Amino acid sequence: MTITVYTSPGCFPCKATKRDLDKAGIDYTLVDLSEDTEAAADMKKLGHLTAPVVIARLDSGTEHWSGHRPDRIQWLANELAALGYLAQDAAEGRP
Repeated sequence: MTITVYTSPGCFPCKATKRDLDKAGIDYTLVDLSEDTEAAADMKKLGHLTAPVVIARLDSGTEHWSGHRPDRIQWLANELAALGYLAQDAAEGRP
């Protein structure tokens, strides 16, 4: 699973999103939309016109949203915790 955050320089919602992801202990990759015009075009194709854009590719599917969304970051943290718990159970042979 991977989390990618598409940002732009000087973007307050981008900074807030990165801060919240860091606080939640969520690893992510940053892509600067001002440097990657292809990524910027791809975000527009997905319907996102403002930064940040967060794309979470999880085993259960792909989620994406734009803007600073603390509710979605909390959902993501919960989802990752659940997946980690299930993986630990499987590794220890629990159903």
